[in-house]
Amino acid sequence: MTILSSDRRALLRDTFYTYTRWQVIALLFLGFSAGLPFLLVFSTLNARLADVGVETATIGFFSWLGITYSIKVFWAPVVDRLKLPVLDRLLGKRRSWIILAQAGIAGGLYLMANVDATTAPEMMALCGLMVAFSSATQDVAIDAYRIEIAEERLQAALAATYIFGYRLALLVAGAGALYLAEFFSWQVSYQVMACLVGVGALTVLIVREPAVNHFAAAQDIAHKIEQEAEKRGHLNPRLARLVGWFYAAVAGPFLDFFKRYKELAVLILVMVAVYRISDIAMGVMANPFYLDFMGFSKTQVADVTKIFGFFMTIAGSLAGGVMVVRYGVRRILLLGAVMTAATNLLFVLLAQYPPNVITLAAVVSADNLSGGIANVALIAWLSSMTSASFTATQYALFSSLMTLPGKFLGGFSGMVVADFGYAQFFFVAGVMGVPAILLAIFMIRQGERLDALAPRKAEQVEPDEKAALKES
Repeated sequence: MTILSSDRRALLRDTFYTYTRWQVIALLFLGFSAGLPFLLVFSTLNARLADVGVETATIGFFSWLGITYSIKVFWAPVVDRLKLPVLDRLLGKRRSWIILAQAGIAGGLYLMANVDATTAPEMMALCGLMVAFSSATQDVAIDAYRIEIAEERLQAALAATYIFGYRLALLVAGAGALYLAEFFSWQVSYQVMACLVGVGALTVLIVREPAVNHFAAAQDIAHKIEQEAEKRGHLNPRLARLVGWFYAAVAGPFLDFFKRYKELAVLILVMVAVYRISDIAMGVMANPFYLDFMGFSKTQVADVTKIFGFFMTIAGSLAGGVMVVRYGVRRILLLGAVMTAATNLLFVLLAQYPPNVITLAAVVSADNLSGGIANVALIAWLSSMTSASFTATQYALFSSLMTLPGKFLGGFSGMVVADFGYAQFFFVAGVMGVPAILLAIFMIRQGERLDALAPRKAEQVEPDEKAALKES
């Protein structure tokens, strides 16, 4: 009994200490800032366009705005390497890029509020592109800021509060924007959303800049290429310097990663690619399963999967953050992989019985809890492998890679269901999680080597915090 009480007190102490750190609280508001513009250029914008009478074919073209989020890795090197005039001196590298992106988001949303989409759809599209590009840039900068502002063991907690803030913003930009448009107008709705960007801007002005040397490895690469360009290419010093800068910004992040992890680099990238295949592929057919096969009403599906599921995902994220602090990221990475595959098998059982809301809630709870745990563990693990010299670019590569295979394979999910049925589809989705489990076990066994190869980032904790970490 005494041991149980001691463990419980230790857990409560770790939880309180973890989620009251200023870095963790800051990521709640930065997550809100990142999530706010997303729906305003997607489903909320589509609802606005349909409401004012824009043709369906034209609305379809607006979906191309989402491409900016998928190709952000192409300009992430600029965020990593370029110092913004004036802003960099006032705020520092990461905060200056975040505040610039937020200015673009707020400006774009304000312009969208005042554009008539029926008479000027091209202008609405350009304003939407401004918001989407600025939002994707903000994502790159915030990811880099999150990784650099705290040590590895806190990354899962940072991810948990970031996800919480992000999902709150989705509610505001989704349901909140629709309510404002219903009671006032679309102009008022988008103007309010533009003002809410101030939440993230105020956060940026309050928090501190990470004390990380961004240029050490990149400068070494740039200097070597500059020397080679002058000797072999016979370029003048200014042009050779530009060639060195460009090579370090674009090729440097990839050279650094493969040079550091050697043969393990390929397995790490495979792990990143397959870790979320199971839940992403399953998620494509989830709503058709609930509505068409099981026969649940739209209200029941919304109540269980959207509202109740939202809180279960947040609970899983917060629990995952604490578990990573206590047990280490790779163990929780394995736990998340096992839980994700296992919960897909629960859907196999769900498909065998008549529809029951309580049973649906239980399965959705398990699925969202496991998804929350797995997601924060993966984010924390990926964050630990980025170099301080190329944080934004390397994490942008990871974040693009971790969703692409699942989305691609998810495109075939309808064919599998049509040919074999939902139960067989969910079984296949569960089996697709096995490679992630095996690779997570391999990464645990390679733990000491991975720790030795991991980049050393600047310590971001105060002396009294270091003491507390050692005690816990």
